[in-house]
Amino acid sequence: MANRQALRELQSRLAERLQAAKTQGVSASWLAVEAGGDKYLFPLNQSGEIFPWVSAQNVPYTQAWFAGVANLRGGLYGIVDLASFVTGKMPPPRTEMARTESRLVALNSALEINCALQIDKLSGLRNPEAFTDFAEKSPESPEFFGHSYVDANGATWQEINLQSLAQQAHFLTISA
Repeated sequence: MANRQALRELQSRLAERLQAAKTQGVSASWLAVEAGGDKYLFPLNQSGEIFPWVSAQNVPYTQAWFAGVANLRGGLYGIVDLASFVTGKMPPPRTEMARTESRLVALNSALEINCALQIDKLSGLRNPEAFTDFAEKSPESPEFFGHSYVDANGATWQEINLQSLAQQAHFLTISA
């Protein structure tokens, strides 16, 4: 008898939570990363698994920002140096100490592209309440850039739409 009552209470609480989620909506959340001295936000629903740095196998005749391919948990992934891709400059040489903080952030499998972005540092998760101001995307910024956000410390974070990035011809064309 007590089990039935507990089950009814649980069902009631779940129904209330589901109703609250429908009426309140879900706020956007991001994975905050740093690459090349800049701060970026990846939408969580477009981000995949985070891997520690692994050495990539070099692929000849590719763009400078394409670091190679790596076996990540049994899958073959193309590795893109995010800072180099965004700036269009050669990737800086990294020390072994810097590589210990480096991570590979895979794109969500729903985007149907086996790619991981090499970043210098993870900075945690962020939600809209973490920012004091935002700016619309400027017309001269890349298509895959979203809004820029300013946090309480005055640091600017650039949102990157990973779905849009995965569809860019420049991103998909790795040959030099």
